[in-house]
Amino acid sequence: MSLSNLEGKTLERIEPDAETIGRLLAAARRNIADARVTQISAENRFDAAYKAVMQLANVALQANGYRTLTSRPGHHMTMIQTLGQTLGLDSQSVILLDALRKQRNVADYAGDPVPESAVEECLARAEVLLQDATRWLEANRPDLLR
Repeated sequence: MSLSNLEGKTLERIEPDAETIGRLLAAARRNIADARVTQISAENRFDAAYKAVMQLANVALQANGYRTLTSRPGHHMTMIQTLGQTLGLDSQSVILLDALRKQRNVADYAGDPVPESAVEECLARAEVLLQDATRWLEANRPDLLR
């Protein structure tokens, strides 16, 4: 399904804004740095890494002229599942990011502990996604980078 097919269902059209993209990229970098702090709990490190993933997925959508309708359920899932269209991510990467989304839901809503392996995976995925988003912006929308 194309992004335009999701318009009005889970996405809305926006005008990409360099200032917003810059703030989201900076926030993702801060969250990645926070996720590296081993003196805090695995849950908080995982949350920081996952938040960076969401911020970067949001960058990808906004750079393509869309944002999720946060008033509708499933906006995290939408942001992750559209990464193939927004950044050209391969389906295996999207599946792994969606598994991390599910892990986050279990931790948040059931109180299950987050294993260190999940923290490391989420952090690694956030770091790669930052590189992917930056490369995509440089190649396709350098006007959105400051």
